[in-house]
Amino acid sequence: MAALPLALGALSGGSLPVTAPALVAGSTALVFLPDLCQERPPARHSRTRSTARTLTGRRSVDLTRLASVRLWTTFSPGGVQQRALLVRDVYGVRLGITSAAGRRALRTALARQQGRRARVSPAARACLGDGPGWWLVRHTVMMFLSQVVAACLYAIGFLEVSGLG
Repeated sequence: MAALPLALGALSGGSLPVTAPALVAGSTALVFLPDLCQERPPARHSRTRSTARTLTGRRSVDLTRLASVRLWTTFSPGGVQQRALLVRDVYGVRLGITSAAGRRALRTALARQQGRRARVSPAARACLGDGPGWWLVRHTVMMFLSQVVAACLYAIGFLEVSGLG
């Protein structure tokens, strides 16, 4: 999705009135895309379900049928801004859990799993307190580097397409 503004710039022949809004749209997508599924207050967490408002509407994840749990970290100029546990159930519903109550409900749900177990990344385990802390450090460094590299590549691509580079 972030490549669409670059494609628009290329199709317009590098026209500045087209590529400038494309840069703004692409930058906005890079910033807001991870936030689309993060929980907003008020959120409700029980043993079987986590329900919360998100930017895209109300989402409800079945904690008894989890498919995967990953950790997503975003940054601000001052350092780590927020860590969200991206939880996906077998129905494909995804919710970014950021609250302490949500983390407790998730930790309980993972401990009570029977049969098919959810795939939980090592960084998510460390964030929940069930794994070694160096996974959290490794995750933070890798997320920071990948976001910096993605932003640099986007800027280079934009400059090339617009003919400014």
